[in-house]
Amino acid sequence: MAKARDIATIRNIGIIAHIDAGKTTTSERILFYTGVSQKIGEVHDGKAVMDWMDQEQERGITITSAATTCYWREHRINIIDTPGHVDFTIEVERSLRVLDGVVAVFCAVGRVQPQSETVWRQSDRYGVPRIAFINKMDRHGADYRKCVQEIQERLLARPLLLQLPIGSEEKFEGVVDLVESRAYLYSTNPAEPQALEIAPIPASLAEEAREARTRLIETLADVDDSLVEDFLEGRDVEAARLKKIIRQGTLSLSCVPVLLGSAFKNKGVQPLLDAVVDYLPSPRDIKPVAGLNPQGNEETREADREAPFAALAFKLWNDVYAGHLTFLRVYSGKVASGEQVLNSVKGGKERVGRLLKMHANKREEIKEAEAGDIVAAVGLKNSATGDTLCDLQRPIVLENLLIPEPVIHVALQPKNKDDQDKLTAALGKLAAEDPSFRVRTDPETQETVMSGMGELHLEIIAERLRREFKVPVALGPPQVAYRETVTQTVEAEGRHVRQSGGHGQYGVVQLRLEPLPAGSGVVFESKVVGGTVPKEYWSAVGEGVESAAKKGGVRAGYPVTDLKVTLLDGSYHEVDSSEMAFSIAGSLGLKEGLKKAGSVILEPIMDLEIVTPEDYVGDVIRDISSRRGHVVSQESQGKIQAIQGEVPLAQMFGYATELRGRTQGRAVFTMQFGKYQELPENIALSLITDKEKQTKSRGRA
Repeated sequence: MAKARDIATIRNIGIIAHIDAGKTTTSERILFYTGVSQKIGEVHDGKAVMDWMDQEQERGITITSAATTCYWREHRINIIDTPGHVDFTIEVERSLRVLDGVVAVFCAVGRVQPQSETVWRQSDRYGVPRIAFINKMDRHGADYRKCVQEIQERLLARPLLLQLPIGSEEKFEGVVDLVESRAYLYSTNPAEPQALEIAPIPASLAEEAREARTRLIETLADVDDSLVEDFLEGRDVEAARLKKIIRQGTLSLSCVPVLLGSAFKNKGVQPLLDAVVDYLPSPRDIKPVAGLNPQGNEETREADREAPFAALAFKLWNDVYAGHLTFLRVYSGKVASGEQVLNSVKGGKERVGRLLKMHANKREEIKEAEAGDIVAAVGLKNSATGDTLCDLQRPIVLENLLIPEPVIHVALQPKNKDDQDKLTAALGKLAAEDPSFRVRTDPETQETVMSGMGELHLEIIAERLRREFKVPVALGPPQVAYRETVTQTVEAEGRHVRQSGGHGQYGVVQLRLEPLPAGSGVVFESKVVGGTVPKEYWSAVGEGVESAAKKGGVRAGYPVTDLKVTLLDGSYHEVDSSEMAFSIAGSLGLKEGLKKAGSVILEPIMDLEIVTPEDYVGDVIRDISSRRGHVVSQESQGKIQAIQGEVPLAQMFGYATELRGRTQGRAVFTMQFGKYQELPENIALSLITDKEKQTKSRGRA
């Protein structure tokens, strides 16, 4: 089909959910029904188009967000299928940053889970309109009413139920469309997956459907006042008008349309595609993207091909055939292959080589990309995730991505020592692709250390090193990303005074350290009056403080966080003072303040959810307690119990194997970073002692 040039007919959507809700299966059905795939790909047999990596097909999970394009009702739909596992949350984060709308998939049995809440909050952060698809309606224990209730209570959303099920569990046959007042009945013949019968509402559901449609109109009266009079007088509202008001409520984030289906059984996908077209925004429906011009003033860019070009690089990927790819969301203007653009973050020019429209890991070369497009560019050598590419004459820097901090470290080395250079190059490419993955060299041991969001995250990295880059590696034991902070306010002096002939070094600062709420990082400000420390040295003091905080605190050398450092006073020398002297003074002042404050060590606490048969509940809860964790809540789902808890990450290595053993493989769990919390002093002392022993051991070696 020819490229749709009318920007109003474009939908840039993502598919988000918790793990195993059926995201990728839903994506595969969408590709089939829109004609992109001639055969339905299945996750369970490793044939899913969107899960194209070897590891994805082997594990049956999505690891990297895959992009594809399809057409429905003469609308072009660009789809990004995102991972559900919390270790790959950066893939969801960067996808939501560049998407206009979202399909949130929920399991009718598992309903709203912790990862559902995480991806929903990510959508909230970027103000992305959503529709909900309650999947697996054919499964035993499916309860769409409970799922709708949890969407309202746990996600603080206003769900608009647009459909009722016809039949339940294994007898789920179709849905009643409350907007159009008709029924959709699906074929049970696997040879006719596209068969759909539009029929009158079954008599047995007529009264329930009438009441549900009335409730729908009542809810929508809060979105559009014109419905109030119709509702009070009992007048029917035509479908076209209802759709317009539902779209209005969806785009304003005041409500979330809810649809029902079973993607695996080919039921409910066509109405879902209709809802994407009818209710989710085009690039023209969202606010113009905002950024800063070189003068530091805010500017906006309209979603118009005639506006100045502006695009965000949201993902890097090394393709086996095409080479280095930079995925771009074009917000305004247009760009052609071979054209020069400005990287306004780096301040340099880049030449766009080729432009590709991606279909998972397949590609289609195009000559031009314009406002609303999601494409991959070949030939951008210096652009990184989060960089802005724009018109040479109209520079703008768009808002960057929120990058989560890694919580786990692992030392690694190549199994073949001759592969060290190959390993370094490969790790550099992987770190460029994935901003939540970090690599550093330990200054004490000279070991290469990689950091990530969880054990699975780093395990996948190790597999990619072996498979894609042909560098097998040996991994050390996982290490927790501890932090250090203060719990009281103190003042301290940082003094760097040296005299060794000629110009000396002179910088003296008086700092105040005070604790900040969790997640605040390190904040620096100056309150110097009277010029005791000249203004040109303030930033140098701040840089010294921040550098020392990153290098580590005074108790065990862990990075310092969650404190405010204020420059109060100091002194300088007209000849011997310099930025370097005040930077060193700032770092010395921070360390002195940490000593005076009696800094504490923080450990990452994980939010844990375990779904287990009730026979094993007692054993599972006792095990959580033995790991210094505690149960936050417990909910019954028939003969299944959902247990939410908080547990230190340090106690959770190897938990998957332990849980399988305790529950005969019948329990599953999800875990994600929750917060940093003060480590009990007795454990902190033991941790410090162990680290000192390791340091001495390395020194003797």
